[in-house]
Amino acid sequence: MRTAIAAANANSAKGSFDGPSRSYTINANDQLLAADDYRNLIVAYKNGAPVRLTNVAQVVNSAENVKLGAWSGLHPAIILNVQRQPGANVIATVDAIKQRLPELQAGLPSTLKVAVLSDRTTGIRSSVAHVQTELLLAVLLVVLVIFAFLRDWRATIIASLAVPISLIGSCGAMYLLGYSLNNLSLMALTIATGFVVDDAIVMIENIARYLEEGESAMAAALKGAAQIGFTIISLTVSLIAVLIPLLFMGDVVGRLFREFAVTLSITILISAVVSLTLVPMMSARWLKPQVKSDAPPGRMQRFSDDVMVRYDRGLSWVLVHQTLTLLVAVATLALTVALYMVIPKGLFPTQDTGQLQARIEAAQIVSYTRMAELQQAAAAAILEDPDVASLSSLVGVDAARNTMLHTGSMLINLKRDRAGSQADTMTRLRERVGKVAGVTIYLQPTQDLTIDAETGPTQYRVSLEAADTASVIKWADQLTQQLKRQPELKNVVSDADATGLAVYIDIDRDSAARLSISAAAIDDALYSAFGQRIVSTIFTETNQYRVILEARPDTLTTPAQLGNLQLRTGSGKSTPLSAIATITERQSPLQITHVAQFPATTLGFDTAAGVSLGKSVDVIRQAALDIKLPASVTMTFLGAAGAYQSSLSSQLWLILAALVCVYIVLGVLYESYIHPLTILSTLPSAGVGALLALMISGAGLGVIGIIGIILLIGIVKKNAIMMIDFAIEAERHQGMTAQQAIHQAALLRFRPILMTTLAALFAAVPLMLGWGDGAELRRPLGLAIFGGLIVSQVLTLFTTPVIYLAFDRLSQRLSGRHRQAEPA
Repeated sequence: MRTAIAAANANSAKGSFDGPSRSYTINANDQLLAADDYRNLIVAYKNGAPVRLTNVAQVVNSAENVKLGAWSGLHPAIILNVQRQPGANVIATVDAIKQRLPELQAGLPSTLKVAVLSDRTTGIRSSVAHVQTELLLAVLLVVLVIFAFLRDWRATIIASLAVPISLIGSCGAMYLLGYSLNNLSLMALTIATGFVVDDAIVMIENIARYLEEGESAMAAALKGAAQIGFTIISLTVSLIAVLIPLLFMGDVVGRLFREFAVTLSITILISAVVSLTLVPMMSARWLKPQVKSDAPPGRMQRFSDDVMVRYDRGLSWVLVHQTLTLLVAVATLALTVALYMVIPKGLFPTQDTGQLQARIEAAQIVSYTRMAELQQAAAAAILEDPDVASLSSLVGVDAARNTMLHTGSMLINLKRDRAGSQADTMTRLRERVGKVAGVTIYLQPTQDLTIDAETGPTQYRVSLEAADTASVIKWADQLTQQLKRQPELKNVVSDADATGLAVYIDIDRDSAARLSISAAAIDDALYSAFGQRIVSTIFTETNQYRVILEARPDTLTTPAQLGNLQLRTGSGKSTPLSAIATITERQSPLQITHVAQFPATTLGFDTAAGVSLGKSVDVIRQAALDIKLPASVTMTFLGAAGAYQSSLSSQLWLILAALVCVYIVLGVLYESYIHPLTILSTLPSAGVGALLALMISGAGLGVIGIIGIILLIGIVKKNAIMMIDFAIEAERHQGMTAQQAIHQAALLRFRPILMTTLAALFAAVPLMLGWGDGAELRRPLGLAIFGGLIVSQVLTLFTTPVIYLAFDRLSQRLSGRHRQAEPA
């Protein structure tokens, strides 16, 4: 029958010929173009009478895969997953699709409805809108800080111009580089608001100081710009140097944050150009000399003067008790290391995107029909929840498009105005589906930033690989049982389940040989009957359709009936399969995964509430040691867990690389080995503040937090650069001692240090207090910068002068020994 069907539908070249005056192409009605054409197809002759296909088979126009089902809610559906092309604008793509939907609906019967089941851009639009709001709020707070200290609306406008010019210039550079405006780039622009205004603040504050001393606007601008120009160059170059390691981060995490680093670097560079050119020019043309007034100072002036007096008093005390201050600095470094060792570590924070991915699992012996019923029962239970807006579901294939009849997947959309949290909703849904007998549900929230290329039942995965399947299944079962006993983990699951049912056919080769039936012929007959075999293809002008051959489903309901399959013998007669084979039932895994050609299995797990990914990874490694996992079985973390392992190994190297880059740049700028160390000594205090803020908030240390700490390296060192620049200048040109020079520098630079720190601090506040979609992703960055700046501002104003003097004494001692070693 298979041969007859295939031969009756041909589509091959038939040639052409030339007559005396004309050329002809040969065509024929050799193709069958519809299912009805097959009904009267003659497949054989019996006793001289034709046997048509409809006499021995049912010919139906149906779906190619009858063991694949999809539903929208509880209604049968065809689900189309639309993916944008790389580089395409996702919002523009979705808008274009939605514009075409009415046209598609108009071309369909009225009983068919076209609807959008899931739209990821809803959260993207909302997230981008919230980041834009946070960006505007950061700009407003920074401007208020400038005005509060300078108390001059002209100076405030001049300094504030650096923000829009830098941000607009950065957007232009991003366009030329082909970057998109997304959560990460907007986050970079938001945090850059505090950076870009720093240079302008330093410049305008120095010019304003000369104006307060009675200089004309032009003279103040010239003197202030000349004095502070090198400082701004040092600030800019060293800050960009901090970001260099981010450009060389590997794996997926590195590709994600490369645009972040480039965007931030461009913004900082533009702000430096603005501060060195536009700000002095406008100050010379627009600022007014200060007119001395006998009026009592205002509240802000009194507060500023009082803070300055208290700082002078505290600094004088610190310079007397330098040993104690150095001990505090060393203790800060030790505390930073200790906090880094104990802080919970992870990859990315879990976001509330308003969408959940669900996997429904039943026993491996469940048929497709039963699984479809269980899937519908689970869907009905989920739709009863008041926080669920809609869902779509699929049965028959897994996330990798492998045929899996005992599993189903769901995409659940939550209501945007729900009262409870995402975690509360997930707990309720598990309880609801738990009442459906025979199924288990695994839920995980859809994330904007994903590392996994595959979607599994759990958020994290680990694989076991070995040389043979038996070893993989054995050790996977032992490890799974061990992990299920760990309170730090939940939803532990393994795909090495060998409880599926298989029908085993034991061929009696001697009996088959006597009948001239080969093993290949048996396989061929079985596949034709039960394998949904493609025997032909119907070609139309717009599509192509497979012709599927299989035994009628109602003729085989038990394994014993498999023996009735008829096989053709060498004499042309038929014999049942049971005559040459024994049929038994066995348990068997439904699939065997291979990684690099080796048998492998995947274990999935989620972290328990309040447990970090780093802690979970440590627990799994310890569990593998407890069961004495042999060296012949390789354990590898996959997806997000694997990316965490990679990022953990590179975290310290990334921070050290940033420090080395800054040290080299500062060493070149100052032509000194000592002064860069003084500047870098301010960093431990920032680390303490950042790590404490992340720990207290429960955010833990992830990739976003590490980015925040790296940015802190660039921010905090600005304070030391501004002090040391003035101290070196005073020592060289005013003949001051080191202690006099650093004392005066600390007092002169106190106001700009306070202003730049508060500007960066307030720029981080909107991120730290972020709300709406994507806030979970932005919050660790704001927390790290806010906490680091708070602690470092208090400590470095006192420790930096003391460390400067300590290194100065060390430098003099070393230079003295060098002079003594020189020959007379």
